[in-house]
Amino acid sequence: MEDVRIIFVHDWLVGTRGGEKCLEPLARRFPSARLYTLIHEPGRVAPAIEHLRPKTSPLQRLPRVSRYYRYLLPVMPLAAGWQLPECDLVLSFSHCVAKSARPPVGVPHVCYCFTPMRYAWQLREAYFGQGWTAKAADWLMDRLRDWDHTTADRVSHFIAISETVRDRIRECYGRDSTVIYPPVDTEFFTPTDSPREVFYLCVSALAPYKRIDLAIQACRRLKRRLVVIGTGQDEKWLRSLAGQSVQMLGWQPDEVIRDHYRRCRALLFPGEEDFGIVPVEAQACGTPVIAYGKGGATETVVEPGAFFEEQTVESLCDAIREFEQKGISSSPRLREHAERFSQERYERQMVKFLSQVLQNQRPRNQSSRAETPLQPLAS
Repeated sequence: MEDVRIIFVHDWLVGTRGGEKCLEPLARRFPSARLYTLIHEPGRVAPAIEHLRPKTSPLQRLPRVSRYYRYLLPVMPLAAGWQLPECDLVLSFSHCVAKSARPPVGVPHVCYCFTPMRYAWQLREAYFGQGWTAKAADWLMDRLRDWDHTTADRVSHFIAISETVRDRIRECYGRDSTVIYPPVDTEFFTPTDSPREVFYLCVSALAPYKRIDLAIQACRRLKRRLVVIGTGQDEKWLRSLAGQSVQMLGWQPDEVIRDHYRRCRALLFPGEEDFGIVPVEAQACGTPVIAYGKGGATETVVEPGAFFEEQTVESLCDAIREFEQKGISSSPRLREHAERFSQERYERQMVKFLSQVLQNQRPRNQSSRAETPLQPLAS
């Protein structure tokens, strides 16, 4: 496939999170591909992505746009009107507007879907709250949902990042999809023989739906030490919740994150995620995960990890207590399980799927996962 003319489309490139980690292996595999995105902040993504010299939208001309781009959501559909040149294949990585890219006539458009636009479908209250703000947003979100549904017709093949997202694609767009799990750098995230320390860890963007507030309040109530790594729009508020037992480290490089995975007692994962690369990274380091028992975590978290059933402080506290009673701080099974989500596996499955699309063959696996991982912990 190396000589195939591929166009990648990504929502925005202002940092390295899960979406960028999915784009990076294919950017390395296809260094001659073209890349389109709404906004690009140079130096904030992997060299392989930078090498593609991303072509941006008119939003890029706004001063310091990477600081407030989220508030431009109402105009993003207009800015996403990319005129794509001739190519053999379009591959969009989308949770917002990338899937709306129009391929040239007769060219297949494969969408690697992180989720249908969550602001408009599943998580309105988490983003906009209640009261007059939510009411003011309802009209706009209804329009965005209609647009999101309509532009799904521009996609010839959907790939979902999890069974959770596959169900959403079916519910929102009336389309089936194949599940190919995102890649985890299991060569970098590895366990050590270092002893575990008595602290819990959160690694997350500090966004409303991530529910880091639950982890902070639960650890304060139980008088447990908590380390939080990440930045985001909720950072100021979360810092106001943090007491003496909670340490907010802000953004940290992967080496620091790996060090904390290796040393913490367990990772706390209180949000409902589409997939969640962080729990798999933690398990690759031999670290148990205590997660909310809904969404992508139900497909990736295995024992000796644990689930809590309600997004409440009380439910998370109960799960932490039960976990501590087991007295287990690590397990070889966690590493074995995480290796099933390797970068090599992701790249192999993606290239196979794209090759089949180009050969005008229906991808063989349209019913479930491209490969079945170890059985996750039952929620």
